[in-house]
Amino acid sequence: MASTDPEREHRDEEEAAAAAEDEDTGAQVAPIIKLEEVAVTTGEENEDSILDLKSKLYRFDKEGNQWKERGVGSVKLLKHKETGKVRLVMRQAKTLKICANHLVLPSMTIQEHAGNEKSCLWHAADFADGELKDELFCIRFSSVENCKTFMEMFQEVAESQKKEENKDASDTAGLLEKLSVEEKKAEEKTEEKVEEKSEKETSVESEGKASEVAEKKDESSST
Repeated sequence: MASTDPEREHRDEEEAAAAAEDEDTGAQVAPIIKLEEVAVTTGEENEDSILDLKSKLYRFDKEGNQWKERGVGSVKLLKHKETGKVRLVMRQAKTLKICANHLVLPSMTIQEHAGNEKSCLWHAADFADGELKDELFCIRFSSVENCKTFMEMFQEVAESQKKEENKDASDTAGLLEKLSVEEKKAEEKTEEKVEEKSEKETSVESEGKASEVAEKKDESSST
């Protein structure tokens, strides 16, 4: 006898379809396109991360006179393994698009955003868009502690870069002084050689004149 319950008939059909899908036929389907593994470089391979915090970044739009969001992601301070230079890099979480990329310089200062202990401000010559732009950034963290950690590390890096800059200037001054001393010694040696040559020429000339006088005396005595 056929069932008069449409819901039951529909349920039986769904169960039969599901059983057919679950049945292992043993067939293997080869992929149409074989994808090759591609090495992805981030440009951070020669740098060590000294800070990595989740945050939201804003830049001040001078024309519109307002803050505009740059992205949500992780802000990093990266120290180069060879030069020791430190740069700030931030990428958007989903797209990994760079929204901040600049060196932390000795002249930079960072300050807390008035009225918001989770945010701070700083100026930078940024290269995120492929060209240097003078930007005013504001960054906001999930906690006051993270904001303080970022500010302290940022300021510490700026001061350390100032010491490195002074050291480089001192080393350069020392090198220039050394070169100046070596040049002075070379000049003194050159002057000594010129003087010796001049003395020798004078001595030879004197001997020549003395010889001429002697010859004249011999000629006069013989006559």
